[in-house]
Amino acid sequence: MSKRHLLALFTDFDAAEKVVTELRNLGIKGFNAEKDMIVKSPIEHPEVEEFLGDRPVRVQWFTLFGAVGMGALMFLLISASQGNFFAQMKGGKPIVPFPPNFVLTYELFILGGVYITVLGFLICAGLPARRSPLYSAKVSEDQIGILVQADESASGTLKSIFTKHRALEIQEEAGK
Repeated sequence: MSKRHLLALFTDFDAAEKVVTELRNLGIKGFNAEKDMIVKSPIEHPEVEEFLGDRPVRVQWFTLFGAVGMGALMFLLISASQGNFFAQMKGGKPIVPFPPNFVLTYELFILGGVYITVLGFLICAGLPARRSPLYSAKVSEDQIGILVQADESASGTLKSIFTKHRALEIQEEAGK
C-alpha cells in the first residue's frame, strides 16, 4: 500500500500539542505515531520533549564500541607487529613491551571513539537524507508544522483531526 505525506501548519503551539497528543492516543491503522510523525518549529520549545516522549539515543553505544573495538584492535596489531621481530636481539627486553604499547593504545582508543562517534551521529541523524517531501517556508518563520506519513486509508482520519484542531493549511503528497 502506498504512503501519503501530510503537512499541517498551526500558529499556536498548544493546538499542535493537542494534535500530537490525539494522534498518539488514537490507534489509527496504517499510522505509527512513534515513527511516522515529525514536529517542525522555527524556535525551540522545551515542551516538545514532554508530549513527544523520550526518544532513544544510540550515539553513546557507537562511542563505546568504537573506542573499545579500536583500542583492542590496535593493541593487537601493535603487539603482533612487535612480535614479528622476535628473532632480533633485544638485550633482555621483552618482545612485546606493555608500557609503550599502552600509550599508543590509549591514543588510538580515543581516535577510534571519535571517528565512530561521528559516524554514529550521522547514522542516527539519518544523514545524508533526502529532503522532506513536503515543506513550507512558513515553518521557518512563525508556524509549527506536523509532518506525518501514513497509509492512504489513514489519510482521511488524519485530515479530519487536523481540520478539527483548526490547521491553517494542510498539504498532501502521495508517497512512493
